[in-house]
Amino acid sequence: MKSLPCFGSLLLLSLIGCTQEVAPAKAPNILLVLADDLGYGDPGCYNSASHIATPAIDRLAAEGMRLTDMHTPSAVCTPTRYGLLTGRYAWRSSLKSGVLGGNSPALIEPERDTIASMLGRAGYRTACVGKWHLGFGAVDPVDYSAPLRPGPLDIGFDRFFGIPASLDIPPYLYIEGDQSVQPLSTEIAGSQLARHGGGGFWRKGEISEDFVHEEVLDRILTESQDFLRAHVAAEDIAPFFLYVPLTAPHTPWLPKEGFRGSTQAGVYGDFVAQVDDTFGQLLATLEELELDEDTLVIFTSDNGAHWKKSDIERYAHLANGEWRGQKADIHEGGHRVPFVVRWPGKIPQGSTRSELFVLTDMYATLAKVSGATPQVNGGEDSVNALPVLLNEQLDAPPRDTAVHHSLNGLFAIRHGNWKYIEGVGSGGFTQIKSPGGGPGGQLYDLAKDPGEKNNLWASEPERVADLQARLNALRGQ
Repeated sequence: MKSLPCFGSLLLLSLIGCTQEVAPAKAPNILLVLADDLGYGDPGCYNSASHIATPAIDRLAAEGMRLTDMHTPSAVCTPTRYGLLTGRYAWRSSLKSGVLGGNSPALIEPERDTIASMLGRAGYRTACVGKWHLGFGAVDPVDYSAPLRPGPLDIGFDRFFGIPASLDIPPYLYIEGDQSVQPLSTEIAGSQLARHGGGGFWRKGEISEDFVHEEVLDRILTESQDFLRAHVAAEDIAPFFLYVPLTAPHTPWLPKEGFRGSTQAGVYGDFVAQVDDTFGQLLATLEELELDEDTLVIFTSDNGAHWKKSDIERYAHLANGEWRGQKADIHEGGHRVPFVVRWPGKIPQGSTRSELFVLTDMYATLAKVSGATPQVNGGEDSVNALPVLLNEQLDAPPRDTAVHHSLNGLFAIRHGNWKYIEGVGSGGFTQIKSPGGGPGGQLYDLAKDPGEKNNLWASEPERVADLQARLNALRGQ
């Protein structure tokens, strides 16, 4: 069961003949959609002045709940994906900064518990469709002509279909199960996106004959829909966990013809509009198959938008809302993300909560949702958010402290409303001029200064020392 590589007819047969233990009847299906580089201020439900129409995301918010203080464990994609699936900060692994390449070995240790393996033990059918970006195999570089183990099938997913990394990182090919769908038979030059109607770039590298950058998002949608339809056709009584890490709106920005020029935020905004439409089609498929009432749907992003000051000035669109910074940065715009969840009959419609959470908390939360049993080698940095999602009134927040991590490995710790950054600068893409002789770190009171404009590091030495000690303790120092 765990090694089945296909969707389609083989998937249908495997579902019918599976002898895996079935989850409790009341456990919901789970659809977790992870956008790639979508900013806090892109969806209209988070930013009434957004220049991008996002009816699907907004509808989910109207039918469920928005969290306004959700953070990714890192300001870039690979470590966030590690943290989301394992409930553990990626800086505890071998990856201390940056992201994996397309030829990197598997980052998640095969013995480590994940959301997928945990839900699988509870009787769920588990699938991942989309951008993996967590490495394959045990050798560097990856041999894509050989079985890609360890990989998704070794950490709890029954099925996988997707691409190795981002749309701008070679090699460019599809993978099904633990096999390449087609060989890497040629090379593609670096992009010249003006002629593609897009923005950004992709790097030169190996590519398979069936890989077309502009078609990948649609392929992810089709494969996800096929999984849902096969599940229903098999009359499977077990619930499913479908994890859909999208490839967009990460660069290259390649909106389809029907979306080009549809927003007032350039090709990036047009690509976000396509992402929203893709998500809307997934929701429509749930309804078509009469799965919507029994499915917990989560929509979020892996980090902030790659949206520079020049983009803000050109389009007057705040992709990261009023937060400072952008993707890769240690400031809020790098890691504070939209998080919208719907669970009919459980989560009150149109609700909003402001408690602090991190995407690592999905491990503990989905354990409670499903009745699954966490393992001692999983969820090290995960807390249960379910009481908040059910809109319960709590005496104390489930989480009062979080650790943030930038692209370059700059740490920050959040405790209550205070945020301490262990150094100067952004730690990411945003270039910040720092005059000599300035403070050695950063301290912000987010309650009074959500834009992180007033650095209190020099005037609050005791608080700086306290937060540094808390950060050291969490890192085991």
